[in-house]
Amino acid sequence: MLGPFPFTGHEGLKSGRCAGSRWIGRSTFGGVSLPLTSPAPFRPSAAQLGLMASNFLMWGGFFAVIPLVTVHFVGDLRWTAASVGLVLGLRQLTQQGLTVFGGAWADQVGPKPLILAGCLLRTLGFTWMGFADSLPVLLAASVLAGVGGGLFDAPKNAALTLVTREGDRTRMFSLMSTCGNLGMVTGPLIGAALIGLGFRTAAISAGAVYLLAALVLALTLPGTRPAAGAAGGGLGGLKAAARDTRFRRFTLVLIGYFILSTQINVLVTLRAVELAGKSATGPLYALSAGLAVLLQYPLVTWLDRALPTRVALVGAVLLVGTALGLMAWAPSFPALLGCVALYSLGTMTVYPAQQSLTARLAPPEQVGSYFGFSAISLGVGGAVGSVIGGWLLDVGGRLGLPALPWLTLFGVSLLTAAGLWWALRTLPRRVRPGR
Repeated sequence: MLGPFPFTGHEGLKSGRCAGSRWIGRSTFGGVSLPLTSPAPFRPSAAQLGLMASNFLMWGGFFAVIPLVTVHFVGDLRWTAASVGLVLGLRQLTQQGLTVFGGAWADQVGPKPLILAGCLLRTLGFTWMGFADSLPVLLAASVLAGVGGGLFDAPKNAALTLVTREGDRTRMFSLMSTCGNLGMVTGPLIGAALIGLGFRTAAISAGAVYLLAALVLALTLPGTRPAAGAAGGGLGGLKAAARDTRFRRFTLVLIGYFILSTQINVLVTLRAVELAGKSATGPLYALSAGLAVLLQYPLVTWLDRALPTRVALVGAVLLVGTALGLMAWAPSFPALLGCVALYSLGTMTVYPAQQSLTARLAPPEQVGSYFGFSAISLGVGGAVGSVIGGWLLDVGGRLGLPALPWLTLFGVSLLTAAGLWWALRTLPRRVRPGR
């Protein structure tokens, strides 16, 4: 890395050679010959590769079985849709609620043991689902799976922060998200192949995938403990995150974004079905996840070098809102897919920016607590978005204003973007990529 040497007169670069992507040369400063090197290229470590591989496995295992829960218990066993909705909602509530505390515990004991324990509990929960023959049993298995997710969710982000240099965190979170999206694409395909062998086989197989993820992380992820005498996590870490005015504002304003992002499962899906029938959901999700797999890493890497993180985040939120607003006038399914492409470009940019900013704002000894506290925005925004999306659609229909939900969401994006710009108006100095 070039040092801040005040070259003057004839003093400067004398000789050099290029080795790979690093410039190696020598300079003279005050009569002393000094080596000059550019930043080393980014190469993921074993721990980072392990986290990416496990994220792919976790997302793949999740989407291999969760979509089949409705198919099996409602379609095959003729349970009511409301009962299965209760099962899925309870798992989501359990996971998001426990994630707040999972991050705080990671600051006390280190993230690795919590991630491994969470994977094992998720294995047991999904396997138990395969043997469920009554609603209470399925609810218990779902809660166990949710507890597992709550244990590994925030600690996984904390672990990635601890094993990644600050300048490389945005691209690493982007790679993690890309691996997750790849799992989201392949998981349903594997699940569809396994359902022919029975739901029990699919559930056991999905649980085994989490066992494999635990093995990968056990071999690659180093154990980390809080520094002696450091003010760790627990409830104290959560209180510190809640009292951090800048971070609290950042987290609360992001609720607006998650109201927008959850619409892919609500308003956007309903609009796709309206335009092209039930078969439209496959291409819809394939396009969204496929674009993330192909474009997220190069897009985020370019943005990370070209723009301040705050600018990229605010612009991405506005893009998501604009895409939703345009969907009101999409005359056909291909036109809707074009809006979904814009929507996906925005959402794939927000996640790594949000995670990178959370890591930057958190004190090193309370990273897990801050990631846990940040889960509030997803939990609240996702729940509110699911309710308000359908409500706005009903109100618009009654008033004869079909564009009402879409224009309302565009307004939410404007307020959210303005709120983020205000909440992040002062930020710690950012370390540039590669440094």
